[in-house]
Amino acid sequence: MPFILIILFIGLVLLFSSFFTVKQQTAVVIERFGKFLSIRNSGLQLKLPIIDRIAGRVNLRIQQLDVIIETQTKDNVFIKMKVSVQFKVIQEHVYEAFYKLEYPHDQITAYVFDVVRAEVPKLILDDVFVRKDDIAIAVKRELNEAMMAYGYDIINTLVTDIDPDIQVKNAMNRINAAEREKTAAMFESDAQRIRIVAKAKAEAESKKLQGQGIADQRREIAKGLVESVEVLNNVGINSQEASALIVITQHYDTLQAIGADTNSNLILLPNSPQAASDMLNNMVTSFTASSIMGEQMKNQPKRVKDRGNKTSMDYNPSDTSNPEEPTK
Repeated sequence: MPFILIILFIGLVLLFSSFFTVKQQTAVVIERFGKFLSIRNSGLQLKLPIIDRIAGRVNLRIQQLDVIIETQTKDNVFIKMKVSVQFKVIQEHVYEAFYKLEYPHDQITAYVFDVVRAEVPKLILDDVFVRKDDIAIAVKRELNEAMMAYGYDIINTLVTDIDPDIQVKNAMNRINAAEREKTAAMFESDAQRIRIVAKAKAEAESKKLQGQGIADQRREIAKGLVESVEVLNNVGINSQEASALIVITQHYDTLQAIGADTNSNLILLPNSPQAASDMLNNMVTSFTASSIMGEQMKNQPKRVKDRGNKTSMDYNPSDTSNPEEPTK
């Protein structure tokens, strides 16, 4: 009886060991006596106990391998690049992936190193940042050609990081800062020039308008003086006396304007009470004297030059005609 129980127990163990499950997106390689037998996909599977065995499981999902490479650029700058390779095993080529390649990660890493160290030394540091997509495409192309024979499909390659030496990064930051300061200085100088030009134009326009205002003011003052002289002439005051009276009036207006300013330190000399009277008398006397001298110069006879003895005599300065020749 115990012997029968042992036989039943061993039979149940063998029966249950004949069944196994395969997870989704996974393939199982079955060998019989060490030789490849079949590939089982997801689900409940059956194998012969003791005779068949599970040689291995192959992951069919997309995997990612991050490779960090240190290389040198064309301008002799050492950088570290991080290349992420996304790959998967082709379901129809599980046999090749399992038996032909033992360490796929090492194989992919070697190809990434080879391609990156062949492409980056052709570029200067600035171009490495600009053309990182070209480097990734070159890596993917090379990996696809090499890994397809082993049953691997390269989905994508990405250059996720470019890290130069810290001193190089500091130098690049200083260069960028200097360029931005230069641009800012240029814009600031342009703005300053625009402000100066605008201010100069405004001042020119202001002086122009101010000059026109002063000219109009003087024109109106002259018209007012002419009208004042005509009014005074109508009441029997001649032009000289009228001009003197107008000057005296303006003198008093000026004194009134100066007196209205409490902060003025201006002193007019002479400033005695009879100064206005003396000014008026002096102006009338000057006008009268100038009129008399003008009449005398008009009535002065012409003087004749004696050309025979090469001498000349004084003649009327207001006479611009040719001197008369002496009669012979």
